[in-house]
Amino acid sequence: MAEARISWAEDQFTCPVCLDLLKDPVTIPCGHSYCMRCITDCWDQDDWKTLYSCPQCRKTFTPRPVLGKNVVFAEMVEKLKTMRLQSGPVPAAPAVHHTGSGDVQCDSCTGIKQKAVKSCLECRSSYCQNHLEQHENLFRGNRHNLMDATGRLREMMCPQHDKLLEIYCRTDQRCICMLCLVDEHKNHDTVSTRVARAEKQRLFDETQRNIQKTIQQKKIDLKQMREAVESHKRSAQTAVEDSERIFSEVIRSIEKCRSEVKQLIRDQESAAVKQAEQRLARLELELDDLRWKETELKQLSNTDDHIHFLQSCPSVSLSGSTDSFTISSRLSFDEVVKSVSQLRDELQQVCTDETDRLSKTVKTVQVIVPSQQFTTRNELLQYSHLLTLDLNSVNYYLRLFEENTVITYSDTLMPYPDHPDRFDSWTEALCRESVTGRCYWEVEWTGEGRSGVDIGVTYKSISRKGDGPESAAGRNDQSWRLYCSPDYCSFWHKNMETVLPVANISSRVGVYVDHSAGTLSFYSVSDTMSLIHRVQTAFTQPLYAVFGLDKQTALKLYRRLNNPDILHILNPDILHALLLRRMMMS
Repeated sequence: MAEARISWAEDQFTCPVCLDLLKDPVTIPCGHSYCMRCITDCWDQDDWKTLYSCPQCRKTFTPRPVLGKNVVFAEMVEKLKTMRLQSGPVPAAPAVHHTGSGDVQCDSCTGIKQKAVKSCLECRSSYCQNHLEQHENLFRGNRHNLMDATGRLREMMCPQHDKLLEIYCRTDQRCICMLCLVDEHKNHDTVSTRVARAEKQRLFDETQRNIQKTIQQKKIDLKQMREAVESHKRSAQTAVEDSERIFSEVIRSIEKCRSEVKQLIRDQESAAVKQAEQRLARLELELDDLRWKETELKQLSNTDDHIHFLQSCPSVSLSGSTDSFTISSRLSFDEVVKSVSQLRDELQQVCTDETDRLSKTVKTVQVIVPSQQFTTRNELLQYSHLLTLDLNSVNYYLRLFEENTVITYSDTLMPYPDHPDRFDSWTEALCRESVTGRCYWEVEWTGEGRSGVDIGVTYKSISRKGDGPESAAGRNDQSWRLYCSPDYCSFWHKNMETVLPVANISSRVGVYVDHSAGTLSFYSVSDTMSLIHRVQTAFTQPLYAVFGLDKQTALKLYRRLNNPDILHILNPDILHALLLRRMMMS
């Protein structure tokens, strides 16, 4: 009895937030009591609001109530704690799970909502463990359909009849209820949601497997790209170090040349100055001798003694040095400076020209990822790309059939409107979608005699007007194309032709592009895949599929390679006859 009284008393003094005995109990204006810390934390979370509410009755207060300790409740709680210690341990209460982010709340809980564990499809409510037990006791004789707790109960009910969506209509691709089945979905193809789920699940699993396969491939691509980037960095670092070494050698050569020219000038200066100094010494001696003779002659000229004058004249020599000195007027090294200036100008011009050439060379260096090699058609089909012809580009002599997937040559002009993108001379057509990343598509072709078709890719900037090579696929640096005829096959780029063996060509051709790796591959599609031709280059712009036709030729573009109805290879004779009949009808 004591334990029962304690249990009852604790229920009266339990905090609705923490579900434990009140600590520092406070009573808010609506009359409900909480731990000081619990209600403070609740209101602190709403401190940005202007209204504060009771977590139980949801009554709002403004301004925020001032909290004061409930002394009576505090004393009662202390007495409860003392009674608990005297009566021994109280059995533990069942664990209560509060709702968190993403949890479903119990619809029957009042006040603090508990986490729901089950949802009832009949009652259309979710229940926590305690209320689930009450629900089970109430409907023990008529068990309801329970499922794991979900917040999507309303979405599982028919909005029109408020019944459970338990049937799937294949005709309308939607879930319906039993009343929908006898009304607007009568005579439709329907199955149970379980069967429909199984069917969709198979497709879902297949999609998941494809995604996983793609993820694995992307991981391989990522690894290859990282390795290619690291290789590119190492190559760049090696190039920088080699360039530094070469330029250092050039600088040392120039320094050596500068030192040699400087030494030559100094040696020439020393020799010239030495020779000049010797001549200066001789001139100074001769000048002193001449001055002495001038003094002697002056004294003799001023004497009054005629006899002394006549006797001394023969002893005075009037002959001086007959040596002559040639004084050069070119006392500078202007020619040397001029030669050095010319050398400087020539070096600067060489450096400028080589820098421009090196800049263009460096810009063409790209991170090249090794292209993946394929052995089966299924490997290529994972990159199949939906292509549609651009009607604004089709030449006037090309006619389209079968939702613009079959192109034939027409002897009469088609009434297409004028458009800047239309090929007005070459019988060619482009697709609307750009080709980036990894893409694969297939075409079927037919022709008579030496008539053939062009299958290739081009930049969108290719010229559309005139009959020059700039607007013909494969005849310029903006396009690449494979030419196929019954007895001839070749590859064209930059107006250069590469003849290919005819034995490798079937009526169906697959085209694979790896834009980042710069790879363009053409495959002959039959019972086995065989490579016709592969090109390794560097694509600088998005690519577009391009097709061209001769007279008596036709081409079919397959848009859905994953459709089981077209996975087989068409009989060339049947396709040929079909296309010829269409051409005759046109």
